[in-house]
Order: sequence, then C-alpha cells, then structure tokens
Amino acid sequence: MRNLALMRRDNSVALEIRDASIRPRSFNADDNTIEVIAASATPVARRDARGEFLEILDAAGADLDALRGASVLDGHQQGGVASILGTVEDAWREGDTIAARLRLSTRPEVAAIVEDIRQGIIASVSVGYVVDEWKDSTVKGKRARTATRWTPREISFVAIGADPVARSRNIEGTLDISDRATINPQIRQLADQLGISRGLTDSLIDRGATIEMARSEMLDHIRTQRDDPQVFVRNVADALYHTRIDPSVPLAPAARAYAGMTCADIARELLNRAGVSVTGMSPPALISRAIDAPMTTSDFASIMATVYDKTMRQAYGAVPSGLIRVARETTAQDFRAKSRVQLDHSGLTLDKVSEAGEFKFGGLIDSQESYSIDSYGKILNLSRKLLINDNIGALADVARRIGMAAREFERQQLVTLLISNSGAGPVMSDGVALFNAAHKNVGTAGVPSETTLSEARLLMRDQTGPGGGLISVVPRYLVCPSELETSCEKLITSIQATQTSNVNVFAFLDLVIEPRLTDPKRYYVVADPAQVDGLEFAFLAGQSGPQTESRSGFEVDGIQVKVRDDYGAGFVEWRSWCTNAGA
Repeated sequence: MRNLALMRRDNSVALEIRDASIRPRSFNADDNTIEVIAASATPVARRDARGEFLEILDAAGADLDALRGASVLDGHQQGGVASILGTVEDAWREGDTIAARLRLSTRPEVAAIVEDIRQGIIASVSVGYVVDEWKDSTVKGKRARTATRWTPREISFVAIGADPVARSRNIEGTLDISDRATINPQIRQLADQLGISRGLTDSLIDRGATIEMARSEMLDHIRTQRDDPQVFVRNVADALYHTRIDPSVPLAPAARAYAGMTCADIARELLNRAGVSVTGMSPPALISRAIDAPMTTSDFASIMATVYDKTMRQAYGAVPSGLIRVARETTAQDFRAKSRVQLDHSGLTLDKVSEAGEFKFGGLIDSQESYSIDSYGKILNLSRKLLINDNIGALADVARRIGMAAREFERQQLVTLLISNSGAGPVMSDGVALFNAAHKNVGTAGVPSETTLSEARLLMRDQTGPGGGLISVVPRYLVCPSELETSCEKLITSIQATQTSNVNVFAFLDLVIEPRLTDPKRYYVVADPAQVDGLEFAFLAGQSGPQTESRSGFEVDGIQVKVRDDYGAGFVEWRSWCTNAGA
C-alpha cells in the first residue's frame, strides 16, 4: 500500500543530539558542488499508530532516478522557491548508503548559507521521501520497519539530522588524515575513561566520527547498559567481588561506579531503580525490602549468587587436579548412557590386487563402552543477618569451601571408579575387569623400579586393537599414592649422566600423586588421554563444572543458593592403563 505522506529523514520531534558537524573537504569552488551522504540504513526511531518502531531505509530499494534533478532545500521548506539552495546533480549507492553530488545556487540571497556549508558550519543533511513498500521485522527486540521500495524527493540541509551518517563529506568520505590523527586519540582516550569496549571505539573511528559524535554515542551506550538489568547485576557483582573478596582481579571500567557499595547500598540502588521510595529506610529495612519486593528480589539474589559463583569457581579451579590430570573431559547432551564407539584400524591390511583387477572388501572393527552422568548438589542459605551485617567475607568463605568440595567430589568419583572391584577396576563391555591378565595390562608385583616400569612400558607397547594389530600405546604418566611419592620422584628424576649406565630412561614420565588411592602400594602407568582413550569424565553440555541458581528464601529468612553439578565418569578403554600391585 502506497504511503502518500512525505516523510522527512530529520528529527523534528523529540530531539536527541546524536551527531555534530564535521568540516567538509569535498566543496568544489569552481562549480559550487559538494558531495553528501544523503541517507543510510541506520535505524531511526519513529512512532505510528502502533507505537514506537525503528525505521530503516534500504538503499537498494531507492528510486535514484527520481532524486537526480530534485531540489536541495533549506530545512525541508516547501512553501516557495526562496528555500531552494540548489539541485541534486547526481546520486549513487555506496554499500548501504546513498551518496549525492549537490550543485548549490549562486543567488546572492543564499550566499551566506552556501558559505556556511563550504566552511562546514552547516553539515547535517536529511532526505525527504515517500515509501511504497514496507517490510516489518524485529531488531534487537524492537519493532522495525524497513522501506524496501521508496522514492527520495528532495535533500535538505538541516540543523540536526536523525541519521548520523547523513552529512556533507570530504572527497574520500572522511576527515582529512591530519584531522583524524588528532581526533582518533581523543576518541580512544574518552573510551578508556568511560569504559567503552574496543569494538564500539573502533567502529566510531572507522566511520570517521567527530569527538562530539563519539561522546554522544558513548553516553547513549552507557545509558543503555545501565538500564539493562543483566548488565547492572554483572557490574555490581564484579565491583563487590573486586573490593570485598579479591582486589587482584581487574575491575572493568563500567563496574567502577559500584565499587565500595555495601549490601544496604545495593539494596537502595535496586529499590530506586524499581521506583520504590527509600526515604527514611534503615539499612536492615532496605535489605529486607529488597529481598522481599517482587520487582527487586531476583536482582538482589542474582548479585549475591554471582559473587558466590565467582568465588566458588576460583576455588574450584585452584584445587590440585590429581587423577583428573590423566582423564579426558567431555560433554554429555543428556542423562542417558553416553556410548563411546571406537573404530579400530589395527586389523585392516591392504591386499595385492589380482591381474583381474579385483579388490577385496575390508572394514573397521568397532568396540563400545558407555557411562552416564547424574545430578549432584546442595542448597546453601545466605541469611538476612549475614547481609545486614554486610559480611561478604563469610559468604566468600562458604563459596570457596563449596568450590573445593565440588572439585574434590569429582576427583573422588574418578578414584572410586579406578579402585572398584578390589582394585581391578570396573567391568568393561567384554565382561572382564579393567585390570586383568586377559587385557595384558597387569605387571608383575614389585615396587616402582626400572624393572617394573620397563615391564609396564612393554605391556603397553605390545597392546593390540580389536582387529589384532599392534597399536603401540606410549606411557606418559606415573600415578601413585602419597606413600610412594618420594621413591617415585627419585625414580623418574632427570640427571646429567656421565655414563650410559646412569641414564634415567624414565625421566620422560610425569608424576601424578593421588592421595585418595587407598592401596599404599599399587601404582599405575598411563598414556596421554589426549592421544589414547582411557578414563574420561563428562559434564552436561554447556554446564562445565558446578552451576549456581538463586532465589529469595521462603523456608529461611534470606537468599537461597543452589549448587548443582551434572557429572559422570567412566573408563572407555583399558589399553591405555597398566597397573602394578606393588611389593
């Protein structure tokens, strides 16, 4: 349906300062012409009967023939010829923008305006147009309408344009290099002061923004970020973590405004943002109201839970890895049995092709092991008293202990699996325990020595795949309980030998101490899990490690934090492990 109303690409209602003038360099005094960017695909806020929407002009849908020869006006004035400043000599597309060359009038009555245009005092332009076809969509959660077929009717010089890209320009379309050399460092300095991301800063410089335009866009960006509840929660939590728990963690510029806030300060800010009057409220009343008020409950709980989560994860990652070091981390899509099918090439050989040209059929042999993950967790209470006392240290202490406990739990699961069945390990898909003479991965009992390690290495080297061919597994780790730590360290320590008889041939092994191993004599030689399958553990996809959720407590007076760990482990191959029961 054709919209007959003439649209103006300016900002005649609800003015917002989005840009500032630049000094044009494309003015040609010989023929009184200047080049401009008449329109771009930059979304512009408008309103119709349905409310606010973002208007987008599709350059590909513009009828440029109608624009060539059109009038250049003073502020879209259509009342008479006195407002005509010139004519559109030519128009063309440049990507998603429309550029035009304007020939300005030499009439004495407009000479002053033309001179201001030449000097860059007047630089913003706007296009008047009618829309023939719209396409409705959504942009960043807002209703948008794109003009897919439209007709530009005139170009005007205006005081303030809605489209920040629409303006007079230099011959190259940007400021002179000398101007940019001065402006670009100013934009970067301003961005550093306001905590603006590198992406937005580079975008402003790439678009040839002036310092005024950059400042306006940066402030708009900050305002948008401040109004976003998720961004607010993240910034407050980061500030709380930095100032109250770990000052060594760098604080993002956007979070600096919240540094030093107490729990009561956070509650007051949340209530203010929700439009709740806080006049005369004491700190305990502020916290109680923020916990209980429907419009702030989730934000207050989320801030505390985020601090809790950051502290917990830091402690979780700092726990010594032990047996985790020789296991491979994977993911599981759900809680059903996770099957690991392994294709074996060891029994595949190439046969000589007969004179008849006949090729024989062959195939890969597969074997399969499986295990599943499960959910584990606890609910912890952050009491109202803790929050009123502003005791973030106690919160951090609990979080650290939970993080360490989660890591130790995962580690214990691996150990329990390894030492199950009286040390023989879990039963594999072939019906035989992990460590068994049939699997050729059990050494002659003896203390760790060059003899026992040599035997273990030979057993691993001689391993064959399901097809019967050698797969030559290479040892990488020596895993032992704490009781054997000293003797094993001596055994694999590298020395500068002067005689071949003194060379330590097992210095290439890495020692892994696992104090949870209950047998003080048994030890293991293990291949690199990155090279050969063996022991592995899995988290639910997208949720590596313990996860936290929070809510305002109902059973308790405060905030409840739930810690969940969707985790499981299993052996998917026996050929990469060899054990020795010790002396």
